[in-house]
Order: sequence, then C-alpha cells, then structure tokens
Amino acid sequence: MRIVSLLPSATEIVFALGLDDDLLGVTDECDWPVAARDKRVVVRSRQPTGMTPGEIDDWVRAEAPNGGLYRLDDAAIAAISPELLLTQDLCRVCAVPTGDVDAALARIGCPATVITLEPQRLDEVIASVGDVADAAGEPDRGRRLVAELERRLDDVRDAVRGRPKVQTLVLEWLDPPFTAGHWVPDVIAAAGGNPLLGDPGGRSRASSWDEVLRTVPEVVVLAPCGTPSIDALAHADELVPAELLRRRVVAVDLARPGPRLVDCVEALAAVLHPGAGLPVRPEIVLAP
Repeated sequence: MRIVSLLPSATEIVFALGLDDDLLGVTDECDWPVAARDKRVVVRSRQPTGMTPGEIDDWVRAEAPNGGLYRLDDAAIAAISPELLLTQDLCRVCAVPTGDVDAALARIGCPATVITLEPQRLDEVIASVGDVADAAGEPDRGRRLVAELERRLDDVRDAVRGRPKVQTLVLEWLDPPFTAGHWVPDVIAAAGGNPLLGDPGGRSRASSWDEVLRTVPEVVVLAPCGTPSIDALAHADELVPAELLRRRVVAVDLARPGPRLVDCVEALAAVLHPGAGLPVRPEIVLAP
C-alpha cells in the first residue's frame, strides 16, 4: 500500500508498525526515526527560520487563520498517488488541516483514503496505532504493538503505585508560557506525577508566569512543541523565571502523539520516582 504521512507522529507510527517500506511521502518535520529523513517530502512548513519563541508565537497567531502554516506539494503527492493518507485536524499549528488535504486531493484527482488521527488522551494515542494498522491492512501488527505499549504502561503504573504523587508542572511553550493539555497530563499521571495546571483531554492554553509560579512544583518539565529538548534547556535561563529554575528541571518531547510517548512515561517515572527501580533514560529526558 502506498502511504503518505502528513504529520510526524503518524510517520513514527508507520515505522513502529514496520510498514516503512510502504511510506512514500512525509513532511519536512518528520525526523524520527532517522530513516524518515530519506523519504520524499510532500509538505513543508512556511515558518521562517531564526525566530525567537515569542516571534514564533506571534507568527503562528497571524498566519494560522491566514492561509495556514504549511505548503502542500501537489505534484509530489500526484506522483506518489497514495492509497492511504494520514493526517490530523487536532491542531492547525502541527499539521495541514484536513480541509486543505481534501482540497489538494480533489485538485489532483487522487482518490486516497484519508485517515484523520485526533487522539485527545493517552489511551486514544495508543488506540490510534491500531487505527493506522487497520487502515493499512495490517490489523495483526496493530494489535501486537498496542498490546506491547499497554503492557509497558501497566509496568510503570505498577512500579509507582502507592508512592506519593510528585507535583509536576509541564510547560508546552515558554514565551508566553503555555500549560499542558491533551495527552500530556495523562503522561505525567501515568509516570506518578500530579500534572499541575494540566487539562487532560483539553487544550494547552496561554498562561502567565504569575499563575505558573503559584503552583510551586517539585519538578518542572520543559516540553515546548516543535523545539528540541536540548534547545529548550539551552534557552531556559532567558525565558523562565529564576525561581522556577531552582526546582528540578528536565526537558522532554511530549508533542507527538505516537508510540514514543510510552518511552516518555517510562523515562519520566524514573525521574519522578528514582526509588522505583525504573531505568534512567537520559536520551529521552534531558537534565541541565
């Protein structure tokens, strides 16, 4: 089956299912696993390079309702002639809106099956793995991977059960500060934390440093969407109040709703509960 993925998390799901030979088109943001970078790019971000977090926030607010943030390559999609196209309608900042995808397929006369992934909670992220497998005609692969991911989550929950919840603040953007929404509070809860200001299944929202500081977290997780963890740590001194940086601070990528969120649960649980016997994963959760 000829598959095109219009968002990084869907690309990661396809690779995790072992269907990467069928994946013929991706976005310019699909950078994991490394082999994804060798796939043909059919969508590119319109975001200019070299902007600060504050400038990015301003640009997104201006451009999201004004023509979108991404550019589809109609010719590349037509050349691939995908049978299955994976996209989302959850966040206009993260991928091409479904309406734009439908319009592009109509323009080029491509009758691809479009699967829209919109997980709001962690369990829905896991279920979406099965949805992709089903759509690709490989339901057995999906069932096996879903079962493995659920088993790993259960292992973490067993390891931290009965331990005090660690007061944990996740920031999904730093200028201005954004609180955590969608699946992120579930990730923190599964790792044995209490997600301060988190809205499980809801949207991330703009906050203020006054509101953030009133939470008095034990652990601060920097997870700015679309920003490498190493960059989030490198610029924390410039953007985050010193009072907050005196807490335990780590950085991790929680923006992509795919199988690697389970890695994040395991790694964060080891940070929040070092006595639980879980392996430390410094390649996933970075510390200063």
